[in-house]
Amino acid sequence: MLRVRAGRVYPVTAPPLEDGAVLVGDDGRIAAVGPHSRVPCPPGTESLQFRDAVLVPGLVNCHTHLELTHLAGQHGEPDFARWIRRVRELKQETKAEQFLVAAARGLRDGWAHGVTCVADTGDSGAPLRALHALGGRGIYYQEVFGPDPTQLAESLAGLQSAVDALRPLATSRLRLGVSPHAPYTVSAPLYRAVADYARAERLPLAVHLAESRAETDLVRDGAGPFADALARRGIRFDAQHISPVAYLHALGVLLPGTLCIHCVQVDATDIGLLKTDNASVAHCPLSNRAHHHGAAPLARLRDAGVPTGIGTDSVVSVGELDLWAEAAAAGLEGEDALRMLTLEGARALRWDGEIGSLEVGKAGDLAVLAGRARSTALLTCVAGRTVHRAE
Repeated sequence: MLRVRAGRVYPVTAPPLEDGAVLVGDDGRIAAVGPHSRVPCPPGTESLQFRDAVLVPGLVNCHTHLELTHLAGQHGEPDFARWIRRVRELKQETKAEQFLVAAARGLRDGWAHGVTCVADTGDSGAPLRALHALGGRGIYYQEVFGPDPTQLAESLAGLQSAVDALRPLATSRLRLGVSPHAPYTVSAPLYRAVADYARAERLPLAVHLAESRAETDLVRDGAGPFADALARRGIRFDAQHISPVAYLHALGVLLPGTLCIHCVQVDATDIGLLKTDNASVAHCPLSNRAHHHGAAPLARLRDAGVPTGIGTDSVVSVGELDLWAEAAAAGLEGEDALRMLTLEGARALRWDGEIGSLEVGKAGDLAVLAGRARSTALLTCVAGRTVHRAE
């Protein structure tokens, strides 16, 4: 058992506690939370005290690319379409073992910042392998690409093979999903096929959606830099005369719980579709700013009841992965920021029954943060197991 005492405890679903404590049982679940004087300390319990720090639920990073951690600082292309192409080239130059080392490093970096759950997308499988090897919590969405409709069978077979190889690693703390990447990298037939596959296999689904003006130009008008890039490869994309959100809605891709990453280029109609389809949003403000995409309408998404969490995207976009900096960029402060980084993030991932707040019966995912230096974790635990402790 583990008992953690801190100068201030933020359960999120209850008022803050001065000089509070949390007890985590041998089953990895919270057995008690409250004022220090009322939380028991059974014999044999490991007891830790942080009188000048704050204890919070573990933070939830709703969008990462941990396999790219080794590429930090290596790529500064300002044009988004060319940036994506260069990232693809850098990935092709990376060996499998490098992806695994990078993912493990990214996971540990997150723990050092108090992050206990990640929603990661990639196509190497390395993030799920790192999470499994190191004992983390998260969802890994295996990406699939194929803008040419003639690639459908090959792309789908590759996805199914990757999922079959990774499925034995899935546990109650590690979920495996799929991610048809984005409208400019996935054909309409492939989108439909992956959505059908996700339904049949009961796999969570994530998509990069409505991120840039170039994406909107492609879907709505069949024009712009993405259309030009596809045309150079002999691939035709016909104008759909609707928004990217409406396009994926029409294709049946927005399943209940589908995680829609970015959602910058959305209007009231799009938000209504997201709500109707019971989809979620991962908001990545610093990445959106770095690529000059604008800002997702966070307040309108929240007002509409669309489950929305905060993500950092990759180090290639933003450098250091800092959820508190993301919250500040989104205009969030104080307990509202904490709620977005914990319970609301868990809700966006459909995991709020298990994590996101300090409540009896929930998993013992928690972080002790160093006073005003909120991005520095003194202690991070996943299901009651210490995964990071500052020296």
